[in-house]
Amino acid sequence: MDFLETLAFSAVMGLSIFLSLPIVLHRKTGEVRITVLTAVAAGILVFLMGDLFSDAAATLYNGSLYGYGSSPSRDLIFAGSLAAGFLVLFVGEGRSKKGITPTRLALVIAIGMGFQNLTEGLVFGSLGVALGLSGAALVVLVGFIFQNITEGFPIASPFLGRAEGKERLILAFFLIGGLPTIAGGAVGYYYSSATLGLAFDGVAIGAILYAVLPMLRGVFRDTSPRLQRLGYLGVFVGFMLGFLVNLV
Repeated sequence: MDFLETLAFSAVMGLSIFLSLPIVLHRKTGEVRITVLTAVAAGILVFLMGDLFSDAAATLYNGSLYGYGSSPSRDLIFAGSLAAGFLVLFVGEGRSKKGITPTRLALVIAIGMGFQNLTEGLVFGSLGVALGLSGAALVVLVGFIFQNITEGFPIASPFLGRAEGKERLILAFFLIGGLPTIAGGAVGYYYSSATLGLAFDGVAIGAILYAVLPMLRGVFRDTSPRLQRLGYLGVFVGFMLGFLVNLV
């Protein structure tokens, strides 16, 4: 692939996030459906954290010490980026008198997705220049498209049942989550670095971890035992959905 083709396919990957819009803009959403769908969105985020860490682990645990060693410098980079992704949001939210509103929560999730998709773009760009649109690069393209479709849902989940009048805001957050894929593809085409990807993975995990906690709190706060059980099931379904999509 040449550079423009890489950008084009990266755009397809990143903007596939908009395919989840029909679900999130559905206006007739009752309390039970909101609880279940929010739980599913949280389960998807939990899976994405595990998926991101599995990518980081391949770089961190390089087996330099009888198969169990890791690189102290890379450990420090990952720990620092993870702390930055979580603590910057934690401190910033702590200074807000309004707390974490639905708009702020959606923005935080979008930022976390943006860093994750930046890493995906880096991977695709580096594979594309080496292999063209074949083999591993094609698998990555198709897999990331399906994964990004599920990522739009968590971003918009804070607006479930109250998306009317928020359409432009949701579209803006989708762009925050999806456009970094294009930037990653452009950078990855010319420059590939495991350390850079590690740093972005750490920031993404930290941001997603910060976002998933209030989502879970909302699912299980002041609800009936029936809704709580549905919430547990929703988280499980979301995790399994992330897993199954990732198999593609």
